[in-house]
Amino acid sequence: MPWDRNQIAARAARELTSDSVVNLGIGIPTLVANHIAPEQNIFLHSENGLLGMGPFPRDAEVDAQIINAGKQTVTVLPGGSTFDSALSFSMIRGGHVDVAILGAMQVGAQGDLANWMIPGKKVAGIGGAMDLATGARRVIALMTHRSRGGQPKLVERCDLPLTAPRCVDLVITELGVLRIGRGPSAGNFELVELAPGVSEAELSEATGAPVKT
Repeated sequence: MPWDRNQIAARAARELTSDSVVNLGIGIPTLVANHIAPEQNIFLHSENGLLGMGPFPRDAEVDAQIINAGKQTVTVLPGGSTFDSALSFSMIRGGHVDVAILGAMQVGAQGDLANWMIPGKKVAGIGGAMDLATGARRVIALMTHRSRGGQPKLVERCDLPLTAPRCVDLVITELGVLRIGRGPSAGNFELVELAPGVSEAELSEATGAPVKT
């Protein structure tokens, strides 16, 4: 059975090492906050100016003034802090974010990321995605394996406008986990893990680029 959105987020949470500063992008990545164990000691960063973000609030905990970059209400853990966007982006551009977990419309086999617009459709702008993709030490993309039209979103070369080139390290979809090949394996997706009940053939068929197993 392929993973659902929450299971994708839970799998991403397992990739985080203790004491890391982690930024969560819009979409599936926001769910990662609900799957981080306290003992991991993860510091969640939001580009609108928040460090120490917690999981989504219960109804009784909602504070309309505490939001993430996607304008969703969130919680702040004890010791968390707020600051302006200038300081937040200084953290990102200064290399102080260990991991950025971002949504993606396409990921290319070289690690290229396209996650901010589809030509001809209304978009709000690239936001902080470009800074996060280039400023974070590691980038994990969470996404569905195919588009709504059934086309592969993991491709040899992105045909959507790029957010940043060669920035993605790992991709997690409903079908499994794939690493971007580097060195001799460059230009390939490397299979790390299959979702329960998903075969290698099924994943390869859904991928628009070579997959090394």
